[in-house]
Amino acid sequence: MIDYLIVGSGLAGISFAEIALQNNKSILVFDNDSQPSSRIAGGLYNPVVLKRFSEVWKAKEQLEFAFPLYHNIQKKLNVVFDFQIPILRKLASIEEQNNWFQAADKPNLAPFLESKLVTTSFESIASPFHYGKVNYTGYLEISTLIEAYTKYLQVLNCFSNEGFNHNEIEFLEDGIQYKNSKAKHIIFAEGFGLHANPFFNDLPLDGTKGELLIISAPDLELDVVIKSSVFILPIGNDLYKVGATYDWIDKTNIPTEQGKQELVEKLKEIISCDFEIVKHFGGVRPTVKDRRPLVGTHPTHPQLHVLNGLGTRGVMLGPYLANELFQHIENNTPLEKEIDIIRCYKKNRN
Repeated sequence: MIDYLIVGSGLAGISFAEIALQNNKSILVFDNDSQPSSRIAGGLYNPVVLKRFSEVWKAKEQLEFAFPLYHNIQKKLNVVFDFQIPILRKLASIEEQNNWFQAADKPNLAPFLESKLVTTSFESIASPFHYGKVNYTGYLEISTLIEAYTKYLQVLNCFSNEGFNHNEIEFLEDGIQYKNSKAKHIIFAEGFGLHANPFFNDLPLDGTKGELLIISAPDLELDVVIKSSVFILPIGNDLYKVGATYDWIDKTNIPTEQGKQELVEKLKEIISCDFEIVKHFGGVRPTVKDRRPLVGTHPTHPQLHVLNGLGTRGVMLGPYLANELFQHIENNTPLEKEIDIIRCYKKNRN
């Protein structure tokens, strides 16, 4: 009997798979590429909400768990997908400077925010009010991680390209039967595809579409991430990722002219040099209205579990939440009330 069937091979599914394997559990991962948001994500990690200069929920704990796990994968698979790079928040006024200084003085934010402003000038960016520098930042080349990890799982003979059919689950006393496989547990890490899951589609998973550009800008010459109304992320060879948009209505992965124009207009407000659009992506982020993930066990089927709602911060959240769920299943460790799906079922009963 397999310990875990894992449905979804994005950041959430890979994180759970790695933790399970590290604990000598048997797994079978289904690709189930219903919503490929991980593959097109910007991949930035950053412990601070730079719009409000506030700490990301459990930022310290997320960083402490996520990066040893990623570095272990890099070493094991002999691949590099984690790139540490400073994020500079472009400050727009004296008021924003003051807000930055106040935030950097707070004990919970002091490790993450440099108290001294960065006065470096970049030729193509006007920045009279300078920049605030964020520590412990960078980006994952998520497509590289997914591709390498998928090959690793294939070598272990525990990966399936098949789509997952929820209707073929049979419940047993000691687990489930799915086609030719018996398993103790199923982890659903399907992203926005959760809406097609009959066991968890009553959870309040919203979806926020995001669009990204890759541009070529040889005269930009940045070696840091610039964050303003959009982020500009250097990825080498004069190429930059630019993102992202937020659309709460359109739930497709199709890039739009409107999204492209929004990104181009915002980009032109920041940089003055020429650029050319090389690629344009779209994807639906799995977001939740209360801005907290959806993690936990089905109320009537204890074999079924969900790991979802990572939103825009999946790089940091994925490993941390996967471990929380693993400990909950294996050791009956209580989930924190902010992430436990019980909160949603309680709300529905009230």
